[in-house]
Amino acid sequence: MILIVDDKPENIYSLQQLLESRGFSVDTAFSGDEALRKTFKNRYALIILDVKMPDMDGFEVADHLAKYSKTKDIPIIFLSAANRDKRFIEQGYKSGGIDYVTKPVDMDILLLKVKNFYRLYEQTLVLNAVQEDLKAEIERRKKAQYSLVAKANHLRLILEALPQIAFTVTPDGRIDFVNRNWFTFSRTQNDFPECHPNDPAILVTLRSHIQKGTALEMEVRIKPLDAQLYRYHLLRIVPIEEDQFITHWVGTFTDIDDQKQLSQKKDEFLSIASHELKTPLTSMRGYVQLLNRSLKDEPHSKAYKYMNRVEGQLNKLSTLVADLLDISKIDNGKLYVDHQFFDLDAVIDTVVDTMHQTQEKRILNIERTGEKLEIPIFGDEMRIEQVLINFMSNAIKYGPDSDHIIIHTEKDDKEVKVSVQDFGIGVPPQNQAPIFDKFYRVEETSVRFQGLGLGLYICAEIIRQHEGQYGMTSKAGEGTTFYFTLPLRVVH
Repeated sequence: MILIVDDKPENIYSLQQLLESRGFSVDTAFSGDEALRKTFKNRYALIILDVKMPDMDGFEVADHLAKYSKTKDIPIIFLSAANRDKRFIEQGYKSGGIDYVTKPVDMDILLLKVKNFYRLYEQTLVLNAVQEDLKAEIERRKKAQYSLVAKANHLRLILEALPQIAFTVTPDGRIDFVNRNWFTFSRTQNDFPECHPNDPAILVTLRSHIQKGTALEMEVRIKPLDAQLYRYHLLRIVPIEEDQFITHWVGTFTDIDDQKQLSQKKDEFLSIASHELKTPLTSMRGYVQLLNRSLKDEPHSKAYKYMNRVEGQLNKLSTLVADLLDISKIDNGKLYVDHQFFDLDAVIDTVVDTMHQTQEKRILNIERTGEKLEIPIFGDEMRIEQVLINFMSNAIKYGPDSDHIIIHTEKDDKEVKVSVQDFGIGVPPQNQAPIFDKFYRVEETSVRFQGLGLGLYICAEIIRQHEGQYGMTSKAGEGTTFYFTLPLRVVH
């Protein structure tokens, strides 16, 4: 908006008509006092100010405007008919005017000057806005930098206080901070601790995870300086993100050597115990079978009934020993899987018959749904049968008030899927995630239902060795569905 200040309405009117006809927004004031009041209230791009006015002339108005930050930068064009002397023109410029026009006014020249000054005003507004944005951006970046520095210092204080070896890594894989525990295993900040020759190289593995943007977790053996023995450590390296960008990686080495040694001793004990138990169990089973044969003519005698119970308990014990042997093989990486093409439909039928035969006191309603697979599966037939028997046995065990079990099969171009559904007690949501962990048992059912919590863990390992998937869905009080998939292979 342009403000025209003149004590004569006829002068204002003619100039106002000219400017408004060219698209400018115009405001008017008929005295210096009115002009000052309006400039403090409104924002003007330009003031066209008459010099000779009663009470307060144009120079005085300009002097007042120059004293205040809000008005000091408003450009002023002085108009004067009487004062054409050089000293008056100089006074106009000293008062803050940017131009001095004498009357009679050449309207074309004045209009040209107004356009130029208005354009400069608009450019100044744009530059001021850009400057304010730059100032705001600089302040934001300063605050962000201060925040990052504060966070980094806080993180380093935390890492320094940890009992583990702790360090941070830049996005390009360079170590930029280590705590004091680092130097127990490495002489310099730039080098990772020496790891066992048979373990993966830490730096190579880390760079691979940095490229993928994924956290790293692995067991590694590292050796303290001037020591001869390596100690197992759990290495964890996780990304730190700011505004969805990884700015750092934080890592720790946690000493797990004592736990590892205890675990190995436990595994050794289980392996030795299960092997040692297997021989006398085989002998006992043979003697029990001989006794059963000798009592077959006395099926109603107490001895025959007791021998059947002994045989049932021996079968349970044999299953536990077999599970312990499998656990030992899994932990030692020696679980043998013999891949051959076999008929999965036939295996399912065999397992169903086995379940009917072993449940003499219960009449099971085992329903087969879905499509027949009718395609050879590449895998270990005995191991897959072991998985099915475990799933079926769990369905029977944990559904004591229901005799209905559904085996559902389906397939596509890539895999087959087998599901075993029961209508038993179900698994609470909080217990579903670790259900396939070693030795895990649902606390609420551990007293009522016996077991070591090994069966599902072994099943999971078998399916992993077949490059398949496994899982479960369940709802407490309504039943559980366990499933596994097996990839399809072309028969050559």
